[in-house]
Amino acid sequence: MAHVEQLKHVHSGKIRDLYETADGLLLMVASDRISAFDHVLSPEIPDKGAILTQLSLWWFGQLTPIVPNHVVSADVPPEFAGRAVLCRPLRMVPVECIARGYLTGSGLAEYQATGSVCGVRLPPGLQDGSKLPEPIFTPTTKAPVGSHDQPMTFDQVVAMLGVDVAEALRHVTVEVYRRGAEIAAEHGVIVADTKIELGWDEEAVLTLGDEVLTPDSSRFWPASEWEPGRSQPSFDKQYVRDWLTSPESGWDRNSGQAPPRLPDEVVARTRQTYVEAYEKVTGHRWD
Repeated sequence: MAHVEQLKHVHSGKIRDLYETADGLLLMVASDRISAFDHVLSPEIPDKGAILTQLSLWWFGQLTPIVPNHVVSADVPPEFAGRAVLCRPLRMVPVECIARGYLTGSGLAEYQATGSVCGVRLPPGLQDGSKLPEPIFTPTTKAPVGSHDQPMTFDQVVAMLGVDVAEALRHVTVEVYRRGAEIAAEHGVIVADTKIELGWDEEAVLTLGDEVLTPDSSRFWPASEWEPGRSQPSFDKQYVRDWLTSPESGWDRNSGQAPPRLPDEVVARTRQTYVEAYEKVTGHRWD
């Protein structure tokens, strides 16, 4: 395949860089950057891009009975080996597709204020980490960079995209979550929630894109340590969020100032967390 200098740079996001090939395919490259609270942090986390890419490829293979995906090949330029995929371009859905099986994070905050999450009424008395009666679809807006995504109700998705598309998004998102949670549970991991990216291919088929069921897009908890009523230990970037909001960091997320540089021990612990997520979910060693 062509080297990067022969590719057209299309976009750089918080984590991924996108290039277009001469035949119209896209090369999606996962960097080692890490973000939290709408900020890209410094320094990078070694091997993070490769771990996200390899875990996504593993999951794409597990999920093909549910939804097709955008991957064409993992044969990429040598400078991106292991952390990039060649994929089909998609017309992306203009909402964030999220499924929750457990209550935590922004969903918990909304529940505590209203008794609902994205318009879905939930039983009283749930706590941080409580398992929901069944997985729920909790979409949000796709806000511009620097802004916050806002919760959407299913009716708002219907108003934006029509009932058929809204129902398809809800079905695929929840089924991807169910299958992911089922497989992870076999390895002692709880998938609390996940966000997926969906789009339409050139034949208007709803297709899974970007990454899937990674520590960046999901909350992974060790099942053996699950205890509702508190913040759960995790195999995802919640560790970084927790450090940033701790007194140790000295950072006020509402101050408007950029977050502090991550200490070496936080970087090392975060890398190990991503490695553990990959190894526990897939059953493969990370070398």
